[in-house]
Amino acid sequence: MKRFNIRRRLSIILLTFIAAVFAIGFLMPTVLTLANSFMTQKEITANYGSVFGDATASSSMGWGNTNTAVTSYIGETVNLKLIPDMVSLEQYTTVLIKSPEYLLKFWNSVIFVVPIVVFQVLIAAFASYSFAFFKGRLKNLMFFLYVILMLMPYQVTLVPNYLVADWLGTLDTRWAIWLPGIFAPFSVFILTKYMRRIPYAYLEAAKLDGAGHWAMFRKICLPLCSSALASVAILVFIDYWNMVEQPLILLANEELHPLSVYLSKINSGEVGLAFAVASIYLIPTLLIFLFGEEYLVEGITYSGGVKG
Repeated sequence: MKRFNIRRRLSIILLTFIAAVFAIGFLMPTVLTLANSFMTQKEITANYGSVFGDATASSSMGWGNTNTAVTSYIGETVNLKLIPDMVSLEQYTTVLIKSPEYLLKFWNSVIFVVPIVVFQVLIAAFASYSFAFFKGRLKNLMFFLYVILMLMPYQVTLVPNYLVADWLGTLDTRWAIWLPGIFAPFSVFILTKYMRRIPYAYLEAAKLDGAGHWAMFRKICLPLCSSALASVAILVFIDYWNMVEQPLILLANEELHPLSVYLSKINSGEVGLAFAVASIYLIPTLLIFLFGEEYLVEGITYSGGVKG
């Protein structure tokens, strides 16, 4: 018995250590981003100059002299620092006050994501109710097609989305991002599986009381699926908040690009600004996750019946 307890304790300690190592590995980029955003550009250059520095070489050929970018190998030890030598708000001042283009890109992200989250969850709620409780021969086939569409990555559907947007005349407008996002099948799949766990006896009792489908949807399904709706909204927000491929392909006008795309275009001489912009960009996602963690976990791990 004692050997069993010792082995169990050792296994728990080992698993805890492994989990801690993975947690530190996952959190380290975020922690470094936040810490480096409070450094001066001079300190960042001193710490990471060997990584972000570019060399330019001139090559002389028969056609004349040409400047060619040369990729240099890191010959120095990169200094990863979690605590700045001197805390500075210079990068945040530049981003928030001196250069409004960063804030404009931030609000572009908000304008893209918020309508997608609201209308995708709203449409998915109605569609999920139909898939869960209406009877018909084509219902299962349509739901199967929804699942197939959900399994396809963005890279597969980008070309069809481009062709459809070009045909509709929405190319290079916000509608090219909104329409595919609003009608995405992810929320429909999750909410349908959730609603199918609602006991049908609840709906039958409501029908006996004279309730119609609208009353059953509004007074029974939506309250019982509140955690699922919240978890789906959080997942959709995180997904589209970090989108890069869709704006790059569907939006030629860079003024419409969200901040997620603009982050990759900050040049090597503005690494400090990149850290500050990335830190600001993390705030909405972190706040939504922290305040909605309970709903997110409950909506995903829900596997039994409806709570009484």
